[in-house]
Amino acid sequence: MAFRRRSEPSTVAELYQYAVGALGRRMRSVAELKRLLRQRANVPGAEAVETMIQVVIDKLKEQRYLNDTQYAAAFSTLRRENDKFGPRRVANELKRKGVHGDIIEKTVTAAFTGVDEETQARQYLAHKRLTKPSDARQAQRLFRTLARAGFSTRTILHILKHWEVDEELLSALEAESLDLPANHGDGNEGE
Repeated sequence: MAFRRRSEPSTVAELYQYAVGALGRRMRSVAELKRLLRQRANVPGAEAVETMIQVVIDKLKEQRYLNDTQYAAAFSTLRRENDKFGPRRVANELKRKGVHGDIIEKTVTAAFTGVDEETQARQYLAHKRLTKPSDARQAQRLFRTLARAGFSTRTILHILKHWEVDEELLSALEAESLDLPANHGDGNEGE
């Protein structure tokens, strides 16, 4: 049996209904919802589409269905508690989702207030079933994995020192981390 695809929204009311349905399936930032609505709107003329989308976004904000601050707070807490990610990873993901920098800074700081980063990193390692490295190659892999998960170099090195990883290797890893871009915890590898 073939499924018929619903017609694409062509009025503000249809676009609004589509947006409510999309928000019912999962939380979204304003930027994500705008991108989704642009893809789905079936209206000739880019200006008309943007006007319709803005009307829908304004109505959703007014009805409190759409709020980037609440979205970022919930997202940060979920990623911290469920995936055990560090603050850098969460901030980078929110940035990719189009959340404003000020909101990201406030919500990520609030979500990670009182959280010991080393404890969080150890929980991440347990969550991923990663254990003490047995050689230099595994230590390098573990270092990069924790960096992508959003933990600071200082925290990662402290964990590796506790596992008695060679000091020379730790120095090399620390130097390597200085050469990486600031957003090395972006998580594009799909862990």
